[in-house]
Amino acid sequence: MQDWISYRNQGPRLWPLYGKAVVPRTRRPKNDDIRIPALQTELIGTATGGNRLHRYRELCGFARRSTLPPTWPHVLAFPLHLKLLTEQAFPLPLLGLVHLRNRIIQQRAIGVGELLDIRAHLDGQTVSDRGLEFDLITEAWSAGKKVWEEVSTSLFREPRHNGASLKPTRTFPALPHYPNSLTLAAAASIGRQYGRLSGDLNPIHIHLLTAKVFGFPRAIAHGMWSQAHCIALLEQQQNWPGGPMTVACQFKKPLLLPGTAQLNWQSNNDHWDYQLLNTQGNAPHLTGNITFG
Repeated sequence: MQDWISYRNQGPRLWPLYGKAVVPRTRRPKNDDIRIPALQTELIGTATGGNRLHRYRELCGFARRSTLPPTWPHVLAFPLHLKLLTEQAFPLPLLGLVHLRNRIIQQRAIGVGELLDIRAHLDGQTVSDRGLEFDLITEAWSAGKKVWEEVSTSLFREPRHNGASLKPTRTFPALPHYPNSLTLAAAASIGRQYGRLSGDLNPIHIHLLTAKVFGFPRAIAHGMWSQAHCIALLEQQQNWPGGPMTVACQFKKPLLLPGTAQLNWQSNNDHWDYQLLNTQGNAPHLTGNITFG
């Protein structure tokens, strides 16, 4: 591991990092040449409550509680993530990276007002026919104990020498049937609202015109907003256990804005499966499961 890039109370300023994110790399790297560096950064003593948390709850649909939503530390850590991914030593262009999957391990519920130390680092890389995958690992510590961890996997799309296509498949495997269902609505402005709150101002989420530059017909919802909104809706169910949990999510088909989707789920005591499908119910926006305890 390299030395820590350390901050206290507040993370790095975002606007200079945005500037670095849009500067094109001098050359397009090839997967066989890429080495993901062991970059790491930390934020010591960050606050967990306040108006920003209140706005996040409203935007994602979380009820007001004395504990944090399990996805909130991801937002607190975002400036650290952006810092790592815009470092000169990081070999990939930030714009165009695809968020494939996310796993959150919450060792215990985190109280509103707790001070957290947040640490993030890059780790591992895997080359497949789709390109290069790597992990961004984040930890939240309270009073010297780790209380939360996240593994976020991203893809740099690049075909292998066998000529494999970069185009996403148009078909999906048969989807399981879950007995519970409700409709999720995403307003046209949700990308801008979540972007301003979280700091993730990727152009594909902000406006129709900027999304078209990257090949999307309209702006698309942030995957982490979609996941958070699903969890918020599931939390409202009467048999939601709460407490320690592991939340796994795989991101699939983008959710175009404005749009609606079906949240389907099944629960079996300490294990819940969920999926967010398009309105026709034949393609997933995301799939996942939650294990309690």
